Formats: sequence, C-alpha cells, structure tokens
Amino acid sequence: MIQKFNVSRDDSIYEAWPDVALTEGGKLICVFSECEHHKNRDGARLMLTESLDRGRTWSKKRALTEKGSASEYFNCARISKLRDGSLSIICDKIYGNENKQAEIWLWRGDSEGNNWGEPTVFPFCGIVPDKFLQLESGRLIIAAHFKSPDSGKLEQYLWYSDDDGASWSDRVTVSADPSLNLCEVSILEYEENKLVAFLRENSLKGYPILKCLSADGGKTWSEVFKTSMDSGHRPVSGFLADGSVMVTYRYIPSGTQNMFAAFMSRDTIEATGRREQRVRIMPLDYDRNPSPDIGYTGWVQFEDGEIYVVNYIKDDADKAYIRGYSFYPLDVLLPANENTTKNVF
Repeated sequence: MIQKFNVSRDDSIYEAWPDVALTEGGKLICVFSECEHHKNRDGARLMLTESLDRGRTWSKKRALTEKGSASEYFNCARISKLRDGSLSIICDKIYGNENKQAEIWLWRGDSEGNNWGEPTVFPFCGIVPDKFLQLESGRLIIAAHFKSPDSGKLEQYLWYSDDDGASWSDRVTVSADPSLNLCEVSILEYEENKLVAFLRENSLKGYPILKCLSADGGKTWSEVFKTSMDSGHRPVSGFLADGSVMVTYRYIPSGTQNMFAAFMSRDTIEATGRREQRVRIMPLDYDRNPSPDIGYTGWVQFEDGEIYVVNYIKDDADKAYIRGYSFYPLDVLLPANENTTKNVF
C-alpha cells in the first residue's frame, strides 16, 4: 500500500512547495523552499535534496540560491526533465510588499542535476510557474499567473518559444474571467499540439479544479470547464505508463486540508460535461495538525510502475516539512476482470 518517507524535515525552519524529477540514471531530485512561514518569506531560499534509493532516504539538503528577504524572495520552484534528458528548475522571484512584481528565473542542468548553469531571468511578470514544458514539436512553454489590473482577479498566462528559448512570443492568455481567480496551472500535452490546462480557482469558495483546452500548441484556448475534482487546489497532472492521467491536488472545501490523487482515462481530457468525466479519486494524505498546512505536490513514475509523490505537510510538527509517498497502481486499484467494466487506471 502507500508508504510514507521523510524527504526533508528540519524542525528549525518551514519547508514547503516541493517538486521532484527522475533522472536518466534513476536518481530522484527534489527542489523545495525554506523560509520562516508561508506568510513570512524572510530568509527564503531554494533547496535541493537527492535520493539514490527511490526515495527511501535522502541526502542532506543544499542551497540552490542565497537567502532572500520578506520583500524579495524566491517563491515556488518546479523541476522538469526535457526531451534530451537535461533538467531545468523554474521559479518566480517576488519583489515588493503591497505592490508585488515577479520575475521568472530558469536554471538549466545536466541530466543528473550535478551541475547547474547560471540562471536566465525572463522579463515575464508572473507567479507560481508551471513546469518548464517542452512539447513534442520542441516548443518551449513558460506559464504563470498574475492579478489583472482591470478586474483585480488572477489570470493565467503563457509564453512560448520555437527556437529553443532564443526568442519568446507575446503573452498568451490561457484563461481569464472577471468572476474567477484562475491560477496555478498544470499543462499537459495529450496529443501532438493538443494541450489541456488544469487550473486552481482561488476564491476559497470550494470550486472544482477547472480546465481549458488548446488545439494549436498553446496559442489559443477554449472557455473554462468544470472537472469532477471538487474543491481542488494546485493540480499537478501527468501521464502514467499505461496512458491514463493522474492529477494530484489539495482538497480544501472549507479549511480542512487533504491530499488527493485523481485518475482518469485519456478520453476524459476532452470531455466538457461533468457526467462525461469519469474520474476515480484516492485520498493520499490527511494533515492531522490542529492548524493544517499541506498541499503542493510533484510526482514521477519509475519504469516498473512505482509512483513517487512529494508533498509538504505539518502533521505532527510545528512547522511544515517535505514528505514522500510511494505506491504501485495495483496498490490503489484492482485490475478489471470479465465480470467488471473496464477501469480508468
């Protein structure tokens, strides 16, 4: 069944917002932030830790960046493996207190994450970027959100490059609605140049995870549709080895915080009606702390099918720390037989 491991636990400091990548050599690399607290980013910096035994034990954490201040800090990093096997870390850097601005920084590394080059700083203004995404065509995509100066609501944007980052497109609006706060996108290419963007709605009214679709590699996007993943925050989507889709997300209907994993078939991606979106939802973890704090994830799948998820949680600690979870598909869903309908896993 689901096994749990400490990825990084340092009771002297707050650790949160992790992501994980699986290298060509089978190493796990986790990037996360440490700071004073979610609402106090003094001393914030990005940290790295590695595992050579599939996440059972982890190395001593090391800093990728210098410490920031409460008014200038790195926020939420993502790590991804590109098509040539090299790695990238992307993160937003926040400036200011009331009138915040944000730059997007990118580090490129070798295939094992042993060496990281000097960061590229983009002129894009956006926070909580999605993974640095490379489509089958080679197109690179950077996606992030920011508050509209007109409506005051959060809007989701992206920029793309067809020349390996030498130049970038104008800003593309993925989703904007004056009645919704749309943010923290997870974009998945499900066919060549066909993309789905899973979105968090951040009005704290219990909205489900939302989604919109693109048929031209991210240049234009559909209207926003509801999914069957209720009360969902910060989705992280990807394909499993069998072609099905897994989305990990925070379930937060009214202050209670849990981590869920949702499983769906590929054909559910384009379904727009709620009844047509067949989804199986599994509880992944529950924060027992009287003041819970949980819910930004990253995940990978090994060649033998094992899934490894990283998350941050308080649980039995005073400050949040990074926890890992491992399980196999058969641990959470039994195979179909001649007496059952085909499952979606």
